[in-house]
Amino acid sequence: CLDQTQEECDEDRRRPRRHPVLKQAKVFQDDPLCRRGRRRSCSPTVAHPPVTIPGPAPYIPAMNTTLNSGPIPVTVLTGYLGAGKTTLLNRILSEPHGKKYAVIVNEFGEIGIDNDLVVGADEEVFEMNNGCICCTVRGDLIRIIAGLMKRKGRFDAIIVETTGLADPAPVAQTFFVDEDVKAKSSLDAVVTVVDAKHLPLRLKDSKEAEEQIAFADVVLLNKVDLVSAAELADVEAVIRHINPYAKIVRTERCNAPLDSVLGLGAFDLARAISIEPDFLNPAHGEAGHVHDEHCEDDHGHDHGHDHHHHDHDHDHRHHAAPSAVHDVTVTSVSLSSEKPLDDRKFFAWYQTLLAEQGGDILRSKGILAFKDEDRRYVVQAVHMMADGDHQKPWRADEKRLSRLVFIGRNLDAQALEKDFQSCVAA
Repeated sequence: CLDQTQEECDEDRRRPRRHPVLKQAKVFQDDPLCRRGRRRSCSPTVAHPPVTIPGPAPYIPAMNTTLNSGPIPVTVLTGYLGAGKTTLLNRILSEPHGKKYAVIVNEFGEIGIDNDLVVGADEEVFEMNNGCICCTVRGDLIRIIAGLMKRKGRFDAIIVETTGLADPAPVAQTFFVDEDVKAKSSLDAVVTVVDAKHLPLRLKDSKEAEEQIAFADVVLLNKVDLVSAAELADVEAVIRHINPYAKIVRTERCNAPLDSVLGLGAFDLARAISIEPDFLNPAHGEAGHVHDEHCEDDHGHDHGHDHHHHDHDHDHRHHAAPSAVHDVTVTSVSLSSEKPLDDRKFFAWYQTLLAEQGGDILRSKGILAFKDEDRRYVVQAVHMMADGDHQKPWRADEKRLSRLVFIGRNLDAQALEKDFQSCVAA
């Protein structure tokens, strides 16, 4: 912004930004952002998405919260080839569930919907007889979403399907950076469909399968009827090793209740914490925290399912780790502090960390307590792209505990712990 006024800089930041998604491999860095009279360069990169640098230090740009009358929730559906995504999408597009969903797929022909169920077609958009819409992505995601928003009537949700080999990060980042998309829609959750029978083989030959689990807010563990109880326990242990924070929903033929994978508000961390206070604790995904496909809620969840505790009180540390764990390169690190943080110290560290190591940091999320601030700060990132804002105040009787988690590769837990604790306020 060396040659621009502050108003011109602000206008640059508000312009819609296009990001190639789904099948395209490259991710382009964000448009130049202005801070203290400096312009950052804009250049293409293949491996690492950009970090969003906030305007006025030290705060990261505010994120959207999903309201019934506000932005339309968007679910990113991912999973390796053959895991069962197509089966789930077929259900959404054909069953009389009474909801109006828009499903964005790569190729309509790949879904295999019965032509008798299609009541209208217009170029890339297919209208189903249950009221849902299916459209294909032949351009970028932003254009498709903008087109859906112009259609008559409001959708209950939008589902974006990625290819079996796709990294879900570019899709998720679209909802962090594009102002038009953020105004009309909000990222609800990343749902990963996993084949319980073949996951160990997938982890051996594909890092994408591992990353899809790492990105997940919900793992739809499909084909559980094809494995033994011991094999199922091993598969779930591997999933928890990669991502201890994701909910696991067991299912056969992807026959899980749709409200167990849609409308979760998982990217609204403030909502997720209010529903389940242990959301950011590693134990959240440990033994017993598994959802079966036909369960009813009895403990405060709005997902329409229950937790089943299968006598997991015995000590798992005496058991050998599943062999597939040795093929896993993604790990997680959980940090916490009972002392208030210095906001400037934290943001200086966090932004530098994402800028330097964001390529290895697949997901990051946290609830933070800053000194002299009565509101909790909610933050999360996908690779280098961060988003956050102050949320509701801490209750008078509530322990102000800062929690920050990272999921990724090559994470130095000791260094992260040391640097995080250095952000404690004096």
